[in-house]
Amino acid sequence: ALPPAPRPPRARPRLVFHTQLAHGSPTGRIEGFTNVKELYAKIAEVFGISPTEILFCTLNTHKVDMQKLLGGQIGLEDFIFAHVRGETKEVEVTKTEDALGLTITDNGAGYAFIKRIKEGSIINRIQTVCVGDSIEAINDHTIVGCRHYEVARMLRELPRAQPFTLRLVQPKKAFDMIGQRTRSSKSPGEGRVASGKETLRLRAQGPATLEEGPTPFEEEAARRVDDLLESYMGIRDSELASTMVEAAKESPGAAQLARGLDSVLGEFAFPQEFVAEVWAAVCHPKGGQE
Repeated sequence: ALPPAPRPPRARPRLVFHTQLAHGSPTGRIEGFTNVKELYAKIAEVFGISPTEILFCTLNTHKVDMQKLLGGQIGLEDFIFAHVRGETKEVEVTKTEDALGLTITDNGAGYAFIKRIKEGSIINRIQTVCVGDSIEAINDHTIVGCRHYEVARMLRELPRAQPFTLRLVQPKKAFDMIGQRTRSSKSPGEGRVASGKETLRLRAQGPATLEEGPTPFEEEAARRVDDLLESYMGIRDSELASTMVEAAKESPGAAQLARGLDSVLGEFAFPQEFVAEVWAAVCHPKGGQE
């Protein structure tokens, strides 16, 4: 008799995610992406648009809610809403103090956008500038393709008392938000909270992996690191913060962490005191520095 046929290897489960355009669209299904750029390409394909139309995605809400921004993790139940380019606007700003009050993040595919505007800041007083606006140019110098920390640095380095121009693209808004989104017709996935078990972890380099969701300790550590990124560099980036938490957990001290970060994130020039604070935040969360 023939030997029994070898059992075929168990196929990885197909991960299918549901997606909509945030300003209103039918629901599409996407699968087979391993990083954010591929995710945008899949969404664009479903809706027949160019991937460069997509500014950013939120999970489980069509609103421009920066707490729900898609970062490096997608829960397997999460519903993905893609925010696409809307109107372009130009604003003139004069720096009357060093800080503009902007926190910048980027979408992982070449667009930097505004994640937070500080109360009482210069930008806060300009009504037309909103959270979620993508920054396309500073003084007609295009910054598409620049990382968030480069954009934050350019804004920091602009001279005081000299007006400059920001070209912004706002996310497309629904024509009729009220009619389309009445209480009764919640769009699928709206308000649904993922059970937080397994997540798909997207990385800038390397393939996506299925992982258990972050532990409360890791979430808290990543939030602290994100706060440090904001205070030192004017950016927020949850994926970067998670990567730094992973690196810190494997480092016996701040000097090793600095080397570890250089090998994973060579493009960033992190200040030494920042690295020391990151290490302390992850490895000695109760007391501050040693």
